Amino acid sequence: MRAIRFVKTGLVAVVLSCLFSPPIVAQSDFAHPLDPLSKDEITTVVETLKTDNKATDSSRFSTLVLHEPPKAEVLNYKPGAAFRREAFVVVFERAANQTHEAIVDVKNKRVLSWKEIKGVQPSFMQEDFLLVMSVVRGDPAFQAAMQKRGITDYNNVQLDGWSAGWFGFSDEANIRVSRAIPFYRGKGKNAYPHPIEGVIAYVDLTNKKVLKVEDTGVVPVPAANAELDPESNAPLRTAPKPLQIVQPDGVSFELRGNEVRWQNWRFRYALHPREGLVLYTVGYEDQGKLRSILYRGSLSEMVVPYGDPSAGWFIRNAFDEGEYGVGALAVPLEANTDVPDNAILMSAMLATERGNPQTRNRAVALYERDGGVLWKHVDYLTNRNESRRARQLVLSSFANVGNYEYGFNWVFHQDGTLEMEVLLTGVMSVKGVVAKAEGEHPNHSNYGHLVAPGIEAVHHQHFFNFRLDFDVDGAGTNSVVEQNTMALPAGKNNPHNNAFAMHETVFKREAEAQRQLNLASARRWKIINPQVKNSLGQPTGYLLVTGENSVTYSGLNSFVRKRAGFMNHHLWVTPHVPDEMNSAGFYVNQSRGGDGLPKWTKGNRAIENQDVVLWYSMGVTHIPRPEDWPVMPVHKAGFKLMPAGFFARNPAMDMPK
Repeated sequence: MRAIRFVKTGLVAVVLSCLFSPPIVAQSDFAHPLDPLSKDEITTVVETLKTDNKATDSSRFSTLVLHEPPKAEVLNYKPGAAFRREAFVVVFERAANQTHEAIVDVKNKRVLSWKEIKGVQPSFMQEDFLLVMSVVRGDPAFQAAMQKRGITDYNNVQLDGWSAGWFGFSDEANIRVSRAIPFYRGKGKNAYPHPIEGVIAYVDLTNKKVLKVEDTGVVPVPAANAELDPESNAPLRTAPKPLQIVQPDGVSFELRGNEVRWQNWRFRYALHPREGLVLYTVGYEDQGKLRSILYRGSLSEMVVPYGDPSAGWFIRNAFDEGEYGVGALAVPLEANTDVPDNAILMSAMLATERGNPQTRNRAVALYERDGGVLWKHVDYLTNRNESRRARQLVLSSFANVGNYEYGFNWVFHQDGTLEMEVLLTGVMSVKGVVAKAEGEHPNHSNYGHLVAPGIEAVHHQHFFNFRLDFDVDGAGTNSVVEQNTMALPAGKNNPHNNAFAMHETVFKREAEAQRQLNLASARRWKIINPQVKNSLGQPTGYLLVTGENSVTYSGLNSFVRKRAGFMNHHLWVTPHVPDEMNSAGFYVNQSRGGDGLPKWTKGNRAIENQDVVLWYSMGVTHIPRPEDWPVMPVHKAGFKLMPAGFFARNPAMDMPK
C-alpha cells in the first residue's frame, strides 16, 4: 500500500455507461432493478438526506451505492415492469466521530431508515490521506526523525497512509487512526525503492495530530535507480513485430445496458466501489432454455499480512477491499497494454465522498480473446482431424492500491466454464537494510529477500475471499458436495493394487462445510441441484476447481487472524442472507475481530437443499525474487467454476469449424 489515489477517485456508486455503437445499446433502453445508481439518482440521494437534516456539507459519504432489491423481486422481474430504487449510504461525521447508515427511497425522495452505528469506522477516504500528509509533515518529532537522516525537504517525502488495524493500543480506542509510512521521492517518479526505514508515524485523524513517531534507528535510504519508464531501462530490446487482433465484422457479444449476451452466456455486471467487478444473474442458454447458475459473484474481502515482526512492519496487514475499496481504486485502462486493442472500454459514473457525481473513463473492459484449442481428435486410421478453436469473453478491471496493482478478470468459456483470474503486479513493499561487506551477508533475512543493493522485499501473503451465491437450475434447492479420492486397500477386490475411488459427502450444516484443501485426496467441492437431473439421471451441478492456494502463517491468536477469520478455511458455506455480504464484516477499518463468517456460522444453520452461498478463500504466498524487482511480472491466480452434470455431454459440440 498505500498512497491511494482518492484525489482522482473517491468512494463510489457506479453506473456503467456505454459510449459505442451497436451491439452496445443505451442503459435506459434496458432498465433493470440491479442497475447501479445513475448520476441523477446519486444527486437525489444526497439532496434527500440534506433536506431531511440527516447530512450537511461537512458530511462525508464513505459509501453510496444501490441498495439491491430482495432476490425474489429481481428473479420475478419482467422487462418493462416498475421496480424499486433504493440507495444504501454510510455517512461519516468527522468532527463528532460518528457513523450513520441510511436507506433512501430514490423515486419518492424519502429516508426509509437512519441509524447510528456505534464503535465503527467507515473505510478510508480522500480526506484521510490528505490529513495524514498535512499532519505528519508538520510534526516536530517527524521532522526530527527526517533530520537525523539528512532529509530537510519534507515535501519530497512521500507519506503513504496505511490502515491502522487494531493491536490493542489503548490510546487508539474510540478515535479514527492511521499509520504514515515514509519514502523519499526526491525528483524521481517512483518512491517505493527509497523507503525511509525505521520511521512510522501513528496519526490521530479525529483530532488531527500525531500520536507518536516510532524511530528504531537510522538505516541509509537506498539510492539505486528503480524507475519504470523506458528511458531509465535502456538499452531496450528490439520490439516484436506488430500482433494485430482484428474483428472485421465487429464483436460477437451483445451489450444491453448492463446485460451481456455471448455464446449462450447471459449475465449482468456492475463495478461496485467496494467489491469491484460484480456478476449478477449468470445463466446459460441451453437448447432455447435459459438455465441459472450464479445469482451474484464478487470479491468479498482481501487482506495482505506481512511476515516481518519488527516495529515498522508488524502493523502492515491491509484489507484492501474493506478498508479502501477495490472498485473505488479502479484505474483507467489503456488499450494495447492493459487490455487488447479490440476491447470495448466503458466509463463509470461515481459518487465522491462529498456526494458529487463524477465520471471515470475506461474503468471496465469487455473483450474477446483467443482461448487456444477448445477440443480436438484425429482418427488415426483416416487421419481426419476434427478440432475447434476456443474463444473467451473477458470482463476486466484493474485497481491501484498504492504500490500494488490487482487485476480482476471474469472469463467466460464456450464449454460452460466460468473463471476468475486475479492478476498481481506492481511494486513490492520493501525495507532498507544495511549491507555488510561483500560475501559477509546472506541474500535474505528470516523475513525477506534481498532484491537490490540495500533493499529487502518482505515475505507476505495475499488472501482473497470470493462470495459465490449459486442458483444452479434455480434458487432454494442447492446443496454442496465434497469429493475425496483415495486409493483402495489391496485385497480380493483390488488384486493388482491399482484401484482408487471417489467418495462424495453432502454437507448438511455450516460447521461441516468449513473445509481445507487436501492434495492427498484431490478434494473438490460441487454445488448441485438434487431436484433437477440431466438426461443421465444425475443431479445438475457446478464444480469449484481450485488453483494456487496456501494456508495462512499468521498465528491463530494474531490480531490479523482474528480480524480476517475467513483465512481459517478455504471453504465456507452459508444459507443466503441478504446482509451477509463481506466475509470479515462490513466495518473492517479498525475492527477488533470476530465478525463476518466466524460470527455468522456459529448458528450452524442448515445448508442442504437451500439457497446456498459458497465462500472460497484463496491464498498466494509471496517469497520475493530478484526478478520481481523493480516491478513485479504479473502473477496469475484464480479458480474455475466448471459444469459437472449440468450438461449431459460436452456443450461445445455445436461449435462450427
